Amino acid sequence: MNPYEMTDKAIATEMGERFRQLRLRKNITLEQLSNRTLISINTLKALERGKAKLETMIGVLRELDALGELDNLIAPVEISPIQLIKTNAKKRMRARPAKIITKLTDWPDQW
Repeated sequence: MNPYEMTDKAIATEMGERFRQLRLRKNITLEQLSNRTLISINTLKALERGKAKLETMIGVLRELDALGELDNLIAPVEISPIQLIKTNAKKRMRARPAKIITKLTDWPDQW
């Protein structure tokens, strides 16, 4: 599968099919999975069609003992030791737009 050559819908469908294959490989029916995860059968069917919420995917991965696959989906961001020292071990919480000087009082005195 080359996701760069696929539409978003095609990728979602492929992921749903992979959830279905994982469930079948573990020999678990939709009804059994529904009972174990407390997720409705219709929601599980939607997941297998590629239409599900992230919480549903996580719950199913947890029950199918495949939660570790999330690292393959999006790898954790690694920070170099030097960058860690520069940021004083502060974890970045959000992006901030660049500051734009809009007032004359914001300009340096030397100008």
